[in-house]
Amino acid sequence: INAKKKKNYRRIVKRLKNKLRSHNVILQKTDKSKVFHLGKLDDYQKKSQEYMEKTQAYKCLSDHNPLPDLIQRTNKYLLDLRLAKWITQKQYEMLSINPTEVELAHLYYLPKAHKLGTPLRPIISSLKHPTTKISKYLDDLLRPLFNEMAQQTSVESGFELLKQLHIWSEHNFQKETLFCTIDVTDLYTMIPQFDGVLSLKKMLDHLKLKQVDGLKVETIIRLSRFVMQNNYFSYKNRFYHQIRGGAMGSPLTLTMANCYMFFFEQSIRRQLNNSNGLYLRYIDDIFLVINWPTRHLLKEIERWNTFDINIKLQANVDFSTNFLDLSIENEEGQLITKVHHKPSYEPYYLPFSSVHPTHMKKNIPFAMLLRAIRYCSTFQLFLNEGESLR
Repeated sequence: INAKKKKNYRRIVKRLKNKLRSHNVILQKTDKSKVFHLGKLDDYQKKSQEYMEKTQAYKCLSDHNPLPDLIQRTNKYLLDLRLAKWITQKQYEMLSINPTEVELAHLYYLPKAHKLGTPLRPIISSLKHPTTKISKYLDDLLRPLFNEMAQQTSVESGFELLKQLHIWSEHNFQKETLFCTIDVTDLYTMIPQFDGVLSLKKMLDHLKLKQVDGLKVETIIRLSRFVMQNNYFSYKNRFYHQIRGGAMGSPLTLTMANCYMFFFEQSIRRQLNNSNGLYLRYIDDIFLVINWPTRHLLKEIERWNTFDINIKLQANVDFSTNFLDLSIENEEGQLITKVHHKPSYEPYYLPFSSVHPTHMKKNIPFAMLLRAIRYCSTFQLFLNEGESLR
């Protein structure tokens, strides 16, 4: 792009920003899609306030900037660990921070346009936050361990779910088979920080590990606690301290939430397995298949909701459901599957004239075609999926 075009683009963007500001509206990319949502600024602020009041996870510090103190405390904490020989010199140098290279995290929201009422998903952008180095280092150590521990109960794609479902259905699928999807409400912010860190220790104990990458378990727990207790961010010219849960944007938060859910779900999973059911989870979304009467399943979900005051389960039970990008249906005892597109789905295609490598451009239709072949249980469903991709 030449300099003249760049200048024109900047003018257009600046004019658009002024237009949006003058009309008190906000243009934001939606959650889990490439669609943009145009909403009222007042509506965003109202939903933000409601979310903070509901979760009670954030303490307002008014206009007191916590960054200088956090920088000092972080480096002092790491130095103390080094002097006490809890971490090596190499680890100290890797995790310590340069005051000129860090920034306080900031909060923004992504609208969930595919859900009723367009709720907001809070994201704390913490790329240069003082604790991000520690958080990422711990996550790199612990996430592979969680994946090893939870490989029987976790899925990360619709294709993994489909394979598990096919194996289960060979001997268990009936006309009465029910599908149940469960959403865990505000998982990241509802987990108490102490119990979240404790779940990491439970994982390491479960795997019978005394140290990971030369770090003792106690050191890992100390560093994890420091990360969880020092999530600070700015929002609308004010500063906040997250006093409950983990920041959605901090690398360690996902692994902590997964560990917490793993130990929460064990009794549910055993109950399902004893009843020849199937239990799988993707972070805060749970998928169940069972041959119970609907009334009994709903009653059990009510009971599961009493297991932990911090975990609230919202369930949908039916003979058909959608989970991840897979659509599933029980049609008179026959398992029917196809690709699921969310209501906000807008396919994005790379122009073939773009400067991207040719193999990338060819891979887009290939990957979509391969997914349709894998997911669609009948040839007619595959043909219908092909029509929708045109």
